[in-house]
Amino acid sequence: MTMASQINPALVEWSGPNGLPRFESVRDEDFGQAFDAALKLHDAEIDSIANNTEAASFSNTITALEIAGDELSRVSALFWNRAGAHTNDAIQALEREIAPKMSRHYSRIAMNEALFRRVDSLWEKRQELGLTVEEVRVLERHWKGFVRAGAKLSREQQERLASINETLAGLGAQFGQNVLGDEKDWSLVLTEEQDLAGLPGFLKDAMSAAARERSAPEGAYAVTLSRSIIEPFLTFSSRRDLREKAFHAWVKRGENGGERDNVAIVRQVLALRLEKAKLLGYENFAAYKLDDTMAKTPANVNNLLMKVWAKARSKASEEEASLQGLMAEDGINGKVQPWDWRYYAEKLRERMFDFSESELKPYLQLEKIIEACFDVAHRLFGITITETKGIAAYHPDVRVFEVRDAEGTLKAMFLGDYFARSSKRSGAWMSSFQSQHKLPLKNGAEGELPIIYNVCNFAKPAPGKPALLSLDDARTLFHEFGHGLHGMLSDVTYPSVSGTGVSRDFVELPSQLYEHWLTVPEILTRYAVHYETGEPMPKALLDKVLAARTFNAGFNTVEFTSSALVDMAFHTRGAVDDPMKVQAQILSDIGMPSSIVMRHATPHFQHVFSGDGYSAGYYSYMWSEVLDADAFAAFEETGNAFDPVMARKLKNNIYSVGGSIDPEEAYKAFRGKLPDPEAMLKKKGLAMVGELSGSDA
Repeated sequence: MTMASQINPALVEWSGPNGLPRFESVRDEDFGQAFDAALKLHDAEIDSIANNTEAASFSNTITALEIAGDELSRVSALFWNRAGAHTNDAIQALEREIAPKMSRHYSRIAMNEALFRRVDSLWEKRQELGLTVEEVRVLERHWKGFVRAGAKLSREQQERLASINETLAGLGAQFGQNVLGDEKDWSLVLTEEQDLAGLPGFLKDAMSAAARERSAPEGAYAVTLSRSIIEPFLTFSSRRDLREKAFHAWVKRGENGGERDNVAIVRQVLALRLEKAKLLGYENFAAYKLDDTMAKTPANVNNLLMKVWAKARSKASEEEASLQGLMAEDGINGKVQPWDWRYYAEKLRERMFDFSESELKPYLQLEKIIEACFDVAHRLFGITITETKGIAAYHPDVRVFEVRDAEGTLKAMFLGDYFARSSKRSGAWMSSFQSQHKLPLKNGAEGELPIIYNVCNFAKPAPGKPALLSLDDARTLFHEFGHGLHGMLSDVTYPSVSGTGVSRDFVELPSQLYEHWLTVPEILTRYAVHYETGEPMPKALLDKVLAARTFNAGFNTVEFTSSALVDMAFHTRGAVDDPMKVQAQILSDIGMPSSIVMRHATPHFQHVFSGDGYSAGYYSYMWSEVLDADAFAAFEETGNAFDPVMARKLKNNIYSVGGSIDPEEAYKAFRGKLPDPEAMLKKKGLAMVGELSGSDA
């Protein structure tokens, strides 16, 4: 038997419609053996490249590395999708085994001296090779990847680095599983009518569905820690005691002691990251992570964050004073508590703008917002997205779509997974089963179409009722689809720079920019229609929604910026013996209001500790927000949110080029200049008119 024959063909030979995997033929028990075989196949390919007796060339080394490990990529894509979006005990046990095994595998590649010599020799003579701009970027990515993985270290140092990476991989997997476990196991089951005081119908429907999923008694309602339920519960429940109880459970995820104690994991992770950075010659882990980003240094990041923090804290103080007044009207004389903020902010919004979230929600049907996402993509980029029924995906709730260009050519497949379930980790994300590229593969195919998926956690409605979204939910849908477009519109040759293969503080630009089109009046007018009557949102309500876009901006920005500042502080200081004590000290130093908590407290900060994707990188959402505010202003300056000239520039310089050119050059090619943070502050409602400069004044 060959190694490939030990793999269930459904994992690697994707023969479903339009090249999709045959998800229905993938079994949990297939993955262990498949990973072992795929890892050996990749090892063999790496050895063949490293030991090639011909002189190193871009083709026989870099291109060969780009297409090596196809089986491993396919098995991994299916497994990590299942681990995040539809997991179970068997998958979680295997995840704890596979994460360190994969780390070991890639450490061995990084320590392959013969392979690095070939890559290094090409890097040294790159000016003589006649490479395209994209090829230079690909070569640089491989060379830097080896160096940042320890290729220039001594053998002893390399072995220590490999051990650190392996341990970190296992800790990251456990961190995420602990959070999911806390979310899955906690619920507040309500059976008395008085417990539902203040809750709108859409939320009671979602809580009823959640109770049924948890086998609660007939007629019960369940508050869960899914953001699509917990946030509206904190917003609408007039039962302050229940809000407090639910809030404490929400913010204590990962901090409940016992087997799921993430505080101990954070301590280990921070120590190992610091050791790793110093092994590689960096002062701290943040310096290591930022070396290959637009921000470049921790000082640049902190300068932006602190500039915003001062304005956000001042704005939040004004907001808190207003909420305090509303509480006094209700006979509550104490300070605003974190479980009070959303409830009284909603009351304040109703008073200031004469509408409530519950009034808005009937106009935000999931189906219509999906249509709006697709229509914006059609108007900007000329693509058409059509659902294909009857194709099995990895869960019955997942929907499958074809993406075609103006000529009708299939350009991508898109999968949408929209509803919360206990087998899915919280949050929302975009990922891919397959990235776009144009290289010939060993199966004879000339390149690959992107297969992209979005995962969200919206509350699933009761049978026969429509899924209704909050405005934040609708923004999330647009945000993740913006990431999806980054993958689906990719038009590069090499897979390593395809789609979202860009620096961390640039990757959020396409997603955050896309959010702007949700609130373009002609989009809301067309797609924000009442789920019962079909009538469009009244102009008076639409005007109020648009007027309230910066409402609660201080709260929202304090929530985010405090998390980003804690992330940076953790990764720029020395050893951390007590993460929670350090978190408290950092928040005290910056003057964190007692009425607001971090958006992601350390024990459930999955962006940072469930893997290191956003470690020392949570700031990147704000860095990209500086870019997206300026980028959308380019359309506003034309007077047309769908200006065809700007849309072409956006597609050609941002969405389709991936990481094939430098991000600063990509942005300047689109906009003609780099942005100023003032546009972002103005968008958030945090800039004072007198402080604006130039055309923003």
